[in-house]
Amino acid sequence: MSGFRAFKAQVPIQWSESLYITLVRGLPGTRKLHRRTLEAMGLRRCHRTVLHSNTSSIRGMIQQVKRMVVVETEEMFKARKEAEANHKALRPPLVVSHSIPATGSSNMSLAYFRGW
Repeated sequence: MSGFRAFKAQVPIQWSESLYITLVRGLPGTRKLHRRTLEAMGLRRCHRTVLHSNTSSIRGMIQQVKRMVVVETEEMFKARKEAEANHKALRPPLVVSHSIPATGSSNMSLAYFRGW
């Protein structure tokens, strides 16, 4: 597991049949072996997520590029997506009422409030 704040586990970590792998670091300046490993996993761009089964070969690939990826189980991925959806959900609108104060001099104050 990685310590990136956006991907911290929001549910208990348990064994999972499949793994969600997200590329969080860019490819420029990395070793050719690491770039080829990421391409073999299907990660070509930053912040993209792929789904793989939890096998020893995939875990070996993850071990090679562990500083560049974040690995999540199904429950962790679903909890993160749900938290993101709740964060982006529509909120009730702010209602602001602007009232013109009542004054004795009408022409100048109304011109000022109307933006003339």
